[in-house]
Amino acid sequence: MAEGEVEHVEQEYVQITPDYVNMFTGPTTGFLCTLDSNVYQLQFLDFKIRSLDEGNEKMLFDLGAGSMPSPPPPDIGEDACRFIRYHFGPELLEINTIGTTLEFVNGPYEVHQFRMIERHYFRDQLITSYDFTMPFVMPNSRNTWEMIYTKPLLSEEWKEALRSAPWEARSDSFYFVQDQLIMHNRAEYNYSPF
Repeated sequence: MAEGEVEHVEQEYVQITPDYVNMFTGPTTGFLCTLDSNVYQLQFLDFKIRSLDEGNEKMLFDLGAGSMPSPPPPDIGEDACRFIRYHFGPELLEINTIGTTLEFVNGPYEVHQFRMIERHYFRDQLITSYDFTMPFVMPNSRNTWEMIYTKPLLSEEWKEALRSAPWEARSDSFYFVQDQLIMHNRAEYNYSPF
């Protein structure tokens, strides 16, 4: 190589696949795709979380009805639109089954195999992982996607650790279309008393 020349080094890229994200043992520290990866123009409009436990059915969070998440940390910057903080309080730790409803619109393209993988961590340890697929979404449509979560059984020691460590419980939500990552959202949770 002649003096002043710069050696070209090939950058290795990892394809972000469902199998790849399912290997993660801790939450991500950044986002694994850009905002413009969402070529389908999917847009989330409303998000609800409710308890499905028998005798304790109730709404816990409804973004469309004015429930406000806590503001994201200041270092999130322009990615604040895909980062959310939920302060649920300790009650959520006692609920065994929750249901979520996600309302969204799709842009001008058909969507096949719309898949969400959601991984939850506490202090960089995987607590649970969920995987849901919607086989088809029509173009230019408004849709509702309901998902049922059976939460892992936690010991009293785990519950106390979660209550005493606000914002140390985290999750990554990865959205794929035909195994191609198009969206990635991150969240932090607070189970301490209000």
